Amino acid sequence: MSKYTTGEIAKLCGVSVRTVQYYDSRKILVPSELSEGGRRIYSEEDLQKMKTICFLREIGLSINSIGELLSEEDPGSVISLLLEQQKQMLRKEINERQIKLNMLEQIKRELKDIDNFSVESISDIAHIMENKKKLSKLRWVLITVGIIMDIIEIATAILWINSGIWWPFAVGMCIVVALGVWISMYYFKRVAYICPQCHAVFKPSFKEAFFAYHTPRTRKLTCPKCGHKGHCVETYGEEVGAK
Repeated sequence: MSKYTTGEIAKLCGVSVRTVQYYDSRKILVPSELSEGGRRIYSEEDLQKMKTICFLREIGLSINSIGELLSEEDPGSVISLLLEQQKQMLRKEINERQIKLNMLEQIKRELKDIDNFSVESISDIAHIMENKKKLSKLRWVLITVGIIMDIIEIATAILWINSGIWWPFAVGMCIVVALGVWISMYYFKRVAYICPQCHAVFKPSFKEAFFAYHTPRTRKLTCPKCGHKGHCVETYGEEVGAK
């Protein structure tokens, strides 16, 4: 069976020799034996006990609490419960850090759409992130209606080609146009745009928004507040009044 000196057990557990001596003086970690010269000798069991003490100190238990815990008839069951609590706490911490990491990645992506970064840009990004889920749902509605329009157009066109019956295609196109107008009005009523210069959140007119050059995340508009003409970042803004 392995045996350790005070210095060796301190090194294995990542603590100082004085710490090991202190635990000995508090009767928390008493060495298994003494050498003929009076040196403290620790066993493998003592080493494991020392590692347990270090862990309990790391999770915030006081020396007195550790002493009382180790004097229990069945300290293993209590320590097992503490281990489970520590595991849950670490999982929570990992989840919180992952959320923060995702936010940082999102901020980096949003910065790519801002030409002139400033302190006020952080407020713009916060607004975008806060409304991201709503905007995502709105875009899915737009995509779904678009797919329905494509199905109507393609199906009626195939019917016309194969059977020579043209009127379903004419009716279908009327429906497609009506759906296109409706979904466009529905969409632009619920989105707003952030000016990269003055950081105002505004709603353009339907005509301006509809015909403006755009990317998946921006639209080239004129800010009604500062007059800036350029790409403005799209965000959900049903609550924003038209300017």
